[in-house]
Amino acid sequence: MQKVVIGCACAFFGLALAALGLYPAAAADTIKIGLIMCYSGQFADTATQMDNAIKLYMKENGDTVAGKKIVIIRKDTGGIAPDVAKRLAQEAIVRDHADILAGWILTPNALAGGDVSKEAKKFMVVMNAATSIIITKSPYMVRTSVTTPQENYPFGKWVVQQGIKNVYTMYSGYGPGIDAQKWFAKGVVDGGGKIVGSVAFPVGNPDFSSFVERAKDLHPQAIYIWVPGGAQPAAIAKALAERGIDPKKTKILGQGELTSDSALKTIGDGGIGFLTTQNYDYYLQNPLNKKFVKDYQAEFHRTPDIFSIGGYDGMHLIYAALEKTKGNTDGEALIAAAKGMSWQSPRGPITINPKTRDIVQTIYIRRVEKTADGLRNVVIDTIPNVEDPGNPAYRGN
Repeated sequence: MQKVVIGCACAFFGLALAALGLYPAAAADTIKIGLIMCYSGQFADTATQMDNAIKLYMKENGDTVAGKKIVIIRKDTGGIAPDVAKRLAQEAIVRDHADILAGWILTPNALAGGDVSKEAKKFMVVMNAATSIIITKSPYMVRTSVTTPQENYPFGKWVVQQGIKNVYTMYSGYGPGIDAQKWFAKGVVDGGGKIVGSVAFPVGNPDFSSFVERAKDLHPQAIYIWVPGGAQPAAIAKALAERGIDPKKTKILGQGELTSDSALKTIGDGGIGFLTTQNYDYYLQNPLNKKFVKDYQAEFHRTPDIFSIGGYDGMHLIYAALEKTKGNTDGEALIAAAKGMSWQSPRGPITINPKTRDIVQTIYIRRVEKTADGLRNVVIDTIPNVEDPGNPAYRGN
């Protein structure tokens, strides 16, 4: 116990020295980025996709910015482990002399990292974690991924604009599912529609049949579904088909995970017509994305995804901010450089809102269609310049 207390005290003392600029810094000709991610455990593939994009960006743009060499320090949290994430962020700064913190796949870990960023006054780039409140944890933090409200609130309003006035919602009853349903439902209601019923699934793999039957009895025009990836999208698609829910008559709606490539392989033709909301799709036909996908596939023999684009754009932001500060890694200088920054990404135009420090981007509405290449999520509409409606600073506008 004494060793733990002493270790924690040393870590906080080190952070205090770092914040004051008194702790030994990295070599003057290097800039160190502490990449805190889940390199092992159930989220390891997410980290792989994001890290692949980071490697690709550095290969394309070099490992030197403003005359200084970029050095990546990788730290593995092993999964949802805020205490571990906090310790690793402290370690990256105090022991490894990291100038910037980045990565952050999961919300609990990112929240813990935010405390370290604030204490040490270090620039922090969230490349995935999608809960709105994260960005409020440190004034030195920005996000280059997406938030759950940012995808679902405009989707709810869009659905009503298409003439769908009543919707039933079904969602997994834990944090991400609750957040998604809440903001989708708010979008529907604010758009003039109605939520005719709602049910939360158990977090495990439930028998969806009874839940689908309950929704069917209310004859909604559409059913919104939020389930995590893995086996559940196929399981609920099967339950919909078995209960006679025809997507041509009752629209099936959801977040992008519902119709991911892996999900479509098991759902099959039963997923044709499903509508989803997402901030990126590797099938986007703009020139930047075509090149990004081609280069990513050539390098890693797989297609990029929403995690990849968060990492790729995160590195772009870090490089651009360092160019602007001429290599100065002071937290105040970097966050000032990042605020209001805009660029063209493979996913479309991006801006960092100077007030919220959160990303402003296009949200894509996609429909599953059968193409010459098989089942695809085909973009059928775009909603440009979407803010995060869940950000407290945005709500205060």
